[in-house]
Amino acid sequence: MTDLLPLPRGFRAHVANIGIKDSTDDFVVVAADAPCAAAGVFTRSSFAGPSVLVSRRHLADHRARAVVVISKNANVATGPEGLANAEEVVAGVAQALGCAPSDVLIASTGVIGRQYPMERVRAGLAALPSTLPGTDAAAVARGIMTTDTVPKTHAAPIAGSTARIVGVAKGVGMIEPDMATLITLFFTDAAIDPTELDAVFRRVIDLTFNCVSVDTDTSTSDTAVVLASGAAGPVSSEAFEAALHEVALSLTQQVARDGEGAETLIEVHVDRAADPAQAKRVAKAIVNSPLVKTAVHGADPNWGRVAMAVGKSTTATEVDQTRVTIRFGSQEVYPAAVDAAGLDALATYMRGDTVRIHVSLHVGSAEATVWGCDLTDGYVRINADYTT
Repeated sequence: MTDLLPLPRGFRAHVANIGIKDSTDDFVVVAADAPCAAAGVFTRSSFAGPSVLVSRRHLADHRARAVVVISKNANVATGPEGLANAEEVVAGVAQALGCAPSDVLIASTGVIGRQYPMERVRAGLAALPSTLPGTDAAAVARGIMTTDTVPKTHAAPIAGSTARIVGVAKGVGMIEPDMATLITLFFTDAAIDPTELDAVFRRVIDLTFNCVSVDTDTSTSDTAVVLASGAAGPVSSEAFEAALHEVALSLTQQVARDGEGAETLIEVHVDRAADPAQAKRVAKAIVNSPLVKTAVHGADPNWGRVAMAVGKSTTATEVDQTRVTIRFGSQEVYPAAVDAAGLDALATYMRGDTVRIHVSLHVGSAEATVWGCDLTDGYVRINADYTT
């Protein structure tokens, strides 16, 4: 079992099973002692679920007190009834905590198109204590899991203070973020201005969770939220952003490594690009290519598939193929030729748990790094059998 990971000061949690799908925990509430600074980013999907719609509205003032997560049911494409149910969940949590419904955020993840089992949800709400009993972020991480094989947590101190940031995340499939990803929650006891928190959070998410992809499919439920209780007092803005980036980066890599059926983490770094957008576009094309993913899975150093991905994501006026450099690990594979012994060494490298692909475009000074995973028969099996 995952070791205990204390939440920052000013936060408490409730984690329970209310029978959404099975006997594992599926109902999580984390609350601050009082309404506090908060920020969030969400999916841009036109099929965004009621949880996203409600939380967007409640975060308009950059303040919140609590977040509730129901796992194993996405409550997406459920119409007015689904929206009413999400609002009832928020109202029930608010009533238990003695706060306004607008101070409560909600996230849901799981199968699309199914209504919450509201009788079970109402029973769970009725059992919610006014003072939440838990302080373990690892339990929170387990409670939001669906097909994840492991809970995902990370914590970091904020330099120059006694404050901490603790993050949890879930997600292994339907992952190609657009302004956020999956469900990821951050809690800190640092005191930070709500407007500044929002700006910092968006910058960090763009460099971390917006750079992960498992299968190119953007979720209808993507939610990333941060709450700052302020219990540890003010901190340096630079130190806060550095700690938040550390936590988010670790969770991003954990999500990529735990991709459905995944056996290998793929890290793609593109540099010498014309601008950051080009670097990220090329890197995403590489990490999302089924041919690259299957080559990594088979430990096949077929660098031609990387060249293909670079070519399909750029034009001949953007990139001169004779100037591009491709490396697997530290080994250059193009344009320098690799002999048979070199290919054998690369195959051995690719049988490790992490494969790094490095592409230099030689058209500028921008760079980007993205993360993904190999494509295995396990991914096909999980998703072929998902609702059955």
